[in-house]
Amino acid sequence: MDRELVHAELRQTSASFHQLLDSATPEDLSRRSDGTRWTNEQLLYHMLFGYIVVRALLPLVRLFGRLPPGASRAWAGLLNAGTRPFDVINYLGAVGGARVYNHRRMGAKLDRTLAALHRHLEAEPDAALARTMGFPTRWDPFFKDVMTLEEVYQYPTKHFDFHRAQLTLGAQV
Repeated sequence: MDRELVHAELRQTSASFHQLLDSATPEDLSRRSDGTRWTNEQLLYHMLFGYIVVRALLPLVRLFGRLPPGASRAWAGLLNAGTRPFDVINYLGAVGGARVYNHRRMGAKLDRTLAALHRHLEAEPDAALARTMGFPTRWDPFFKDVMTLEEVYQYPTKHFDFHRAQLTLGAQV
């Protein structure tokens, strides 16, 4: 794994996210995004939440990576079965999250989250990065049936870049 590449992606995300927040007007933030039911502010929170989720996933991948593969496949199957409630919770989570971590607080939350991811990545033994876990592929297009811990570190930036194209900020209207 090229750890520096992941670190660079996280630094680029931080710069990009702060630029988006700094340049967004109140009208921009309240405008609907393209292709989602969220406003731009809610979508920005959802983009931040992708990184928050990875912090929660790291110990799960470490745990399931030590268990027989069938354990995480069963877990992923159970989560896939709950896709409909997940979709509702995912939508409402961004609506509520944007109220708690509005555009004035999102940048600081992202910075703390990315700093933790940088620390965790540096501390991961190489062997741990190869551990795998089954993922609920119906929950996110960037989840694969089985992902390594390394791929989990790379996931939120793919998620971020995908949703960034859906923002309707400024001249993007």
